[in-house]
Amino acid sequence: MNPVKVGLLGLGTVGGGTVNVLKRNAEEISRRAGRGIVITHAAAKNLDSTRADTTGIRLGSDACEVVNDPEVAIVVELIGGYEPARTLVLQAIRNGKHVVTANKALIARHGNEIFAAAREHGVTVAFEAAVAGGIPVIKAIREGLAANRIEWLAGIINGTGNFILTEMRDKGRDFADVLAEAQALGYAEADPTFDVEGIDAAHKLTILASIAFGVPLQFEKVYTEGITRITREDVAYAEQLGYRIKHLGLARATDEGIELRVHPTLIPERRLIANVDGVMNAVLIKGDAVGPTLYYGAGAGAEPTASAVIADIVDVVRALTSDPGNRVPHLAFQPDALSDKPVLPVEDIETAYYLRLQAADRPGVLAEVTRSFADAGISIEAILQKEPPAGSPDATVIILTQRVRERQMNEAIARIEALDAITGTVTRIRLEHLASN
Repeated sequence: MNPVKVGLLGLGTVGGGTVNVLKRNAEEISRRAGRGIVITHAAAKNLDSTRADTTGIRLGSDACEVVNDPEVAIVVELIGGYEPARTLVLQAIRNGKHVVTANKALIARHGNEIFAAAREHGVTVAFEAAVAGGIPVIKAIREGLAANRIEWLAGIINGTGNFILTEMRDKGRDFADVLAEAQALGYAEADPTFDVEGIDAAHKLTILASIAFGVPLQFEKVYTEGITRITREDVAYAEQLGYRIKHLGLARATDEGIELRVHPTLIPERRLIANVDGVMNAVLIKGDAVGPTLYYGAGAGAEPTASAVIADIVDVVRALTSDPGNRVPHLAFQPDALSDKPVLPVEDIETAYYLRLQAADRPGVLAEVTRSFADAGISIEAILQKEPPAGSPDATVIILTQRVRERQMNEAIARIEALDAITGTVTRIRLEHLASN
């Protein structure tokens, strides 16, 4: 059969990696797909900056030319962001072209609309590279774990945040110092908001949860909290108590609804996911039949992400001759079988907590604090009191609680912060044991 012709939007880091890997491994990829795959047309704003081997590829700066090229069967969108990516992808679909994308923001925000259009026009939209770079976690959930009822998943799905927390733990550095290095190394953007405030992870968690639980994409309902308030002291205290702090995306199915949350989390140091360091990503998934499974690897980068992009292209090529109704559904479940199970507000979510507070170093203060917890119906798991620094009247108190609903914790913190002996605000970090039972 003739090779399948691919049009590429974007020749940056991932686009360049996709071109190079597809050319380097052309024979192997053809053997897997059953026919050749060639990039024939590509568009990019700055063609001079690409590191890709673009020999034999028709180049231009107009993305619409690629989307409207009648010879292109698959459009690969690697420009990122919401627009013009959304407009271009929908135009490609209307033109009857299959789409492969690494754009997590696009899928999280506009995936429901895009998938509906794809069903209407009988084409496929593939997005493995949108979550965790080169780790094939979407395929694992959608296909490999299809027999399971997914109970929960937890992921380190942003390498920048994981790098920062790892450096803070290993070298005792401050957040701002490590962030500056992450920017210098290219791990973080000049504006790092999406990474350090959890927005990037929330995009990815939205996608994972929809595939895991068979619910529509609902990015706007993800509780999102960043790591900018984490101090090196918090990281050190967590270590002393046998935990590590990770910026985690968590999704859990409960009888009441779905939990969707991104926030700093204490994890027991013996858990495998607690030992995922640097810029690496990992997703831990608990299925009722298989139990816990862990997926680990490079969450970003030119060739790791290109690996996922090309795997999607191969899947699309394999499915070109199949009836659209028999293809793997975009969100794992058949479109008319998606659940309307609600996403729970964070106040209704139950978890354990780490709390750090500054209190006057005098008799009776700790009793007042513990009484505030008791009045809110909260049981304390452990208390660690640090001696005041020389010349300071305040001591640092670290408290671990048992599992409790967020609204109860809010009540307890309000009571504690109202005490005369408490100076400043209480630092709170949620704690998850991520046990397999």
